[in-house]
Amino acid sequence: MSALVTQIANAPLDSNVVRIALSVALGLFLGLEREWSHKAAGIRTFALVSVLGTIFTIVDGERCADAATCLPIMSSVAALFVIVVAGVLMVSGMRDDESLHLTTAVSMLVAYGIGVLVAIGYVLPATVVAVTSSILLVFKRELHGIAWGLSREELRSTTEFAILAFVVYPMLPAESVTIGSGTLAVELEPRVVWLMVVFVAGIGIVNYAIVRTYGGRGIAITGFFGGLASSTAVVGTMLDHVKQHSEAATYAVAGVLLANGAMALRNLLIVVVFTLSAGILLEAVAPLVVIVLGSFAVASVTADWSKQVEMDLESPFSMRNALGFGAMFLVVVVAGSLAETQFGSAGLYATAIISGLVSSAGATTSAVVLYRTGAISPQAATVAVLLATASSIGVKVALTASSDNRTFARRVAVWSVALLAAGAVTTAVVIG
Repeated sequence: MSALVTQIANAPLDSNVVRIALSVALGLFLGLEREWSHKAAGIRTFALVSVLGTIFTIVDGERCADAATCLPIMSSVAALFVIVVAGVLMVSGMRDDESLHLTTAVSMLVAYGIGVLVAIGYVLPATVVAVTSSILLVFKRELHGIAWGLSREELRSTTEFAILAFVVYPMLPAESVTIGSGTLAVELEPRVVWLMVVFVAGIGIVNYAIVRTYGGRGIAITGFFGGLASSTAVVGTMLDHVKQHSEAATYAVAGVLLANGAMALRNLLIVVVFTLSAGILLEAVAPLVVIVLGSFAVASVTADWSKQVEMDLESPFSMRNALGFGAMFLVVVVAGSLAETQFGSAGLYATAIISGLVSSAGATTSAVVLYRTGAISPQAATVAVLLATASSIGVKVALTASSDNRTFARRVAVWSVALLAAGAVTTAVVIG
């Protein structure tokens, strides 16, 4: 017996013995939750179905190795058998308790597919399928709770986002595209541009969910996560709250600063994530980190953490807003490139300031795209990102200036100027 175990342990990973053993292990793992839930098919059934797929796929592979017209009869018959068993299982479930064992039946088909993947050497994909399928089975109640708790608008938003992320993106050209000619030529990467749009929209969706869940529990969550979703919405909320409760100025200042810090963090993530392949734009990372940490530090010492504020955000995602952002972003990219070509760095910087008034994320992504294609230098991209960030912070200062509470408006302005000054000094030191 020990000799057999040693032989199996020393067998190469691509041997049939190892493949069968892996198939059994993955089948057992996938069937574990079904066994725990006391379903009709458990760990033994799932392991047998998985190994069935492996055995007959290996046999057909050996039999048809030298025959171009050979048909994989045995594996096809085995697959048909599993389908029939799954169908019988569903029908018997309906007769027994008036409910279809649909999930268990489909899981058996997945187990068979895992066995096939192992047999043809796709061990990693088979493992990923087994693990993710098991996660879906284990988190049944949580997934049902999320789905049942969605409003119609939220469900529609999720579907629209999935279309843009998983349908439109693969259809775009993977290579660079040149628009125009001569001095008016602009080089774009359609997939990168669209991925940035999806990235920003995805952040908004995630943080919409967080704000909806925890928004009333404290200024940190409202300010920071709300700032990632919509920093302007945070400022509007703080203005309304200060107008109704003048004593709330202290934590309202912290809320605005946290929103600015979240906005700067979002820009930082865009810079880091989308410059990895071209070399991280370290010149822009340092000043953004200073602004983020400075915002958090000031908020931590000025906020009245016992206060709470409710925040009413709109739908997490809108197809119209996403397409509008994409169009605006494309205009910013083209305008920035042309301005840099025609007027040098001054034109690029002016575009960054103006576009930052609307969306610092759009201006940041445009600078990153131009940096990736080599249209601008790292120094120019850094200044453009910082100007866009500063422009967005300036908008918040202007909005709070309309408040009748002068203490609130003055503190926001003073701390914002201090943070921007720290970022400017850091930029000067880094660029040198």
